[in-house]
Amino acid sequence: MASIALFTGDIRPLPETGRPTGMYKTPVVRPVALGPEGFAGDQQADRRVHGGPDKAVHLYPARHYARLAARFPEAAAQLVPGSLGENLSTPDLDEGDVRIGDLWQLGNALLQVSQPRNPCWKIDERFAAEGMAGFIAEHLLTGWYWRVVQPGYVSPGDTLDLLHAAADTPTLREAQLLWQAHRPAVADLERLAKLPGLASAWRDKIVQRLSWLKKSA
Repeated sequence: MASIALFTGDIRPLPETGRPTGMYKTPVVRPVALGPEGFAGDQQADRRVHGGPDKAVHLYPARHYARLAARFPEAAAQLVPGSLGENLSTPDLDEGDVRIGDLWQLGNALLQVSQPRNPCWKIDERFAAEGMAGFIAEHLLTGWYWRVVQPGYVSPGDTLDLLHAAADTPTLREAQLLWQAHRPAVADLERLAKLPGLASAWRDKIVQRLSWLKKSA
């Protein structure tokens, strides 16, 4: 069981370029509907890389913020739960506690872990901290996405409860380490690509990398 805080937001401009982002979230204070595309009222600016059925909900582990604040002290005051654009924040889980394909209940909705977040340049501009997105990626402080298996309603104070642990699969952190490896074992990468519940976009990237590894062997 994991306690959570809920966040949603609309599209706003970034402070320097004015480019649109859905990263600015505010706390949810009443029950909110959760469907296949995410929470009611929540928006994403670039639907090519955020949102959609495989990335309907984003969770960011609250414990990562202290590490980010230590590395980027100029942004420490801004580094609070919700500020990286997550819908869910929890102090109780991180990438070592979940697996691709895990099924969790939140309110009366069911969520499935689908892939890690791929941090982008907008994080650097959001916090005026050059290199923050790269630091998040390098140190696997990414959080992850969920798909919504069963729509429902979620309320502040609800908890995430593991209903079904994916069997014989790596933790999300282990999967990220494999993906990050310079030349990962082909057999291990093939197993990763076949995981039930894996987001199709990440599976496509893994398959493309497998093809390159086999050709260059």
